[in-house]
Amino acid sequence: MSTPETPTHQVLILLTGADEWTLVDGTKHPTGFWADELVAPHRVFAKAGWRITLATPGGVTPPLDEGSLEPGAAGGDAAAADQRAYLDGIQDELEAAVAIEDVDPRPFDVVFVPGGHGPMEDLAVHAPTGRLLTQMLDDDMKLVAAVCHGPAALLAAQRADGSWPFAGRTLTAFTNEEEHQAGLGEIATWLLEDRLRDGGTQFEYGEPWGSFLVEDRNLHTGQNPASAGPLAERLVEIVAARDEALKMLAEE
Repeated sequence: MSTPETPTHQVLILLTGADEWTLVDGTKHPTGFWADELVAPHRVFAKAGWRITLATPGGVTPPLDEGSLEPGAAGGDAAAADQRAYLDGIQDELEAAVAIEDVDPRPFDVVFVPGGHGPMEDLAVHAPTGRLLTQMLDDDMKLVAAVCHGPAALLAAQRADGSWPFAGRTLTAFTNEEEHQAGLGEIATWLLEDRLRDGGTQFEYGEPWGSFLVEDRNLHTGQNPASAGPLAERLVEIVAARDEALKMLAEE
């Protein structure tokens, strides 16, 4: 039996369109997507030869949280410069982001949601994002992934009966402890860990700021910025293993 060609896989990266995050006193905090939570996974997916599509609410160009490129946040001057250069190199992709409202999820193998506080402002209450994530979650062959504040997007999902599709799932996200250590816990309108727990998830976590991943069937989550690259690598590993299994079946 002939061996099938290796398929070209597709990943949909959902990014915030919000450049401000509303705090508990009504003031606005500058935000956007967190640089390395896009850079690290994008590198991994590109190296794997996957086709990458970026999408935002309304198809706006996703705003960068400039604070994520401060040397202290990015891991030093060299890391900040590297991430800045990478983002400059994919600027055309960022500007060509498609509207989440128009995305057909069927061609995509993976959906990935980076963080930054932006998703807490828009994706968390964006019904089209919720519908898309639910459709992909309900297809066992698709992978749903989110890192740091990215799991806020899961909150937008709702079934026709009003239930939350992610209730009962095990996951992780940016923790209350990390939010407080970052100095924003006391001024946030709500905390992501609390909202996910209140929705009925089993919330797991590791040490603050260290890479920590959780897998529950086709749902894959990472705790914080350090988890973004490892999470993407794990997704590529899973898809590659599936390809190999299918190849072996075809050769029998």
